[in-house]
Amino acid sequence: MNIDPADEILHRVENGVSWITLNRPEAMNAVTGAQRERVIALLADASADPDVRAVVVTATGKGFCAGADLRGAPATGERVAGDVARMIRLGAQRLITAVLDCEKPVIAAVNGTAAGIGAHLALACDLVVAAEEARFIEVFVRRGLVPDGGGAYLLPRLVGPQKAKELMFFGDSLPAADAARLGLVNKVVPAAELQDAARAWAERLAQGPTRALALTKQLVNASLDSDRATALAAEAAAQELNMTTADANEGVASFVERRTPKYLGR
Repeated sequence: MNIDPADEILHRVENGVSWITLNRPEAMNAVTGAQRERVIALLADASADPDVRAVVVTATGKGFCAGADLRGAPATGERVAGDVARMIRLGAQRLITAVLDCEKPVIAAVNGTAAGIGAHLALACDLVVAAEEARFIEVFVRRGLVPDGGGAYLLPRLVGPQKAKELMFFGDSLPAADAARLGLVNKVVPAAELQDAARAWAERLAQGPTRALALTKQLVNASLDSDRATALAAEAAAQELNMTTADANEGVASFVERRTPKYLGR
């Protein structure tokens, strides 16, 4: 039976926030190809829609995302060299880069287990709020697999190479509180408060200078791969571009006039 991806990915926009919710709780929200494509499309829509000024990625049930769901994948014949690399490029890597490249700030509201690509989906977000029960698992080694979805790129940049290798070599379950101590999670809250905590941050971001936030996101993400001269040149270019926005002019005017700025995201 074919299931409409719209039922497995819930979506709504409220107060300038695009809420993307994985909705296969019976499968711990293991993500299918159709779900992946839907999330990628919604993130692209968020970038292009001036009325969307922040994004929250979350899930229903007890799990955030248990990884990729391969059970529904079609049976294949003899594998040809290049097939796996192509599948990874067009699948897991596109999902993670869609989060990293989204022009709006993206918050992960992690309600439960985030394993494999599910962990990387959360860690690619700009901010991570986790329920106390949440767990992060680099599950690949348990299956004899190499991490995908940019994990070996993301983790060393978040926790350093030694800790990243520990997490990936052993595949142990990392509780939310420990993830917060390592810097993988920004905030840990009781499960009953998760949605409210994510909403408070998202709606605060949605009232901010949206283009300045987009440029700041780009600068921070690129800085980890840049030398000093390149980073400073990018900063100067971002400043030049940002000063053409209405929000930058509003920010300066409000400072001079000693009032609270009112940003429009433009």
